[in-house]
Amino acid sequence: MILPVFSLYTQHLSFATPLLIGIAMGIYGLTQGIFQIPFGMISDHFGRRKIITFGLLIFILGSILAAKSHTIFGVILGRSLQGAGAVGSTIIAMLADLTRDNQRTKAMAVAGITIGLSFSLGMVLGPVFFNWINLFWLGAIFGLIAILLLFLWTPVPEKTTWHADTEPELTQFGALLKDPQLLRLNAGIFLLHAILTASFVILPLSLEQLAGVHGNHQWRIFLPALLLAFVLILPFIMAAEKKERVKTFFLGAIIVLGLSEFILWFFAKNLLLSLLGLLLFFAAFSLLEAFLPSLVSRTAPPSRKGTALGIYSSSQFLGIFIGGVAGGWIYGAMGLTEVYLFCVALAGIWFAIAFNMKKPQYRK
Repeated sequence: MILPVFSLYTQHLSFATPLLIGIAMGIYGLTQGIFQIPFGMISDHFGRRKIITFGLLIFILGSILAAKSHTIFGVILGRSLQGAGAVGSTIIAMLADLTRDNQRTKAMAVAGITIGLSFSLGMVLGPVFFNWINLFWLGAIFGLIAILLLFLWTPVPEKTTWHADTEPELTQFGALLKDPQLLRLNAGIFLLHAILTASFVILPLSLEQLAGVHGNHQWRIFLPALLLAFVLILPFIMAAEKKERVKTFFLGAIIVLGLSEFILWFFAKNLLLSLLGLLLFFAAFSLLEAFLPSLVSRTAPPSRKGTALGIYSSSQFLGIFIGGVAGGWIYGAMGLTEVYLFCVALAGIWFAIAFNMKKPQYRK
């Protein structure tokens, strides 16, 4: 919910500069990446519920600090604390504790779909709620609701165990970091989220200042783009599996991602074509976001799947940080729309990296 309005909110804070706005947006990913795996491993010893509660309390504290801050530095500190409440891996581990081995894949798929839907819903609701309530306060409220759900509704696992398919093991990191196929996929999720974060450093400002769409009306742009993107990608996801052409569609989606950024740059003052650029962006992003974890899961050895996914997750969060910082710096040094060209370049680099990836194994 913060993503589509963050730059609109922070530009009015004391001491705000484009670079500091980018850091404030991206630092969440840095602290997520630092604490995600350690929290998951600590939960093996102290219990999932305790660690999830602790992480949510840190997130709530960061949300309150950011909500009460009138300077960009306070928001940076608040965002870093929000990210430090990194309980995603612990929640996945708890889900593994609560599911049988033969049902875990389905459970993880449901979790992934839920995350995807929450992202889409947040993109639309963020601009809607922007003028009604400080979204950081809303984040704190959601954190409290999550704690209530954890204690009132969520089952407590009978035992806490390590799962090779969901949890990382530090001794395996070196070997998996060097795997060329996994390295391509980790670079992919890094670049995808760097592009996402860099784009949203300037996208709300670009829509408002160049396309003439006020911040609290931008949901009218995001909603149709997201809905149409969701409809568009479903046939491609099904065809990719059925016709065993995941690599083809994967590379095609990277090209479309770069094209969307080019359209957003070249036609920044044209609302209709900006909407087309957003549609292509959300379609490509959603398709790649669906393909990448599946490809990692297929490529990694079964006994090392949890470690591979841990590295993948850390790469994603690092991409958020680098994208925010780079997007803010380019905006300040070169101009608003030049960030789009930076994202075009990142998409080109990604295509070159992914071009020689091996064809994935398909489910029979």
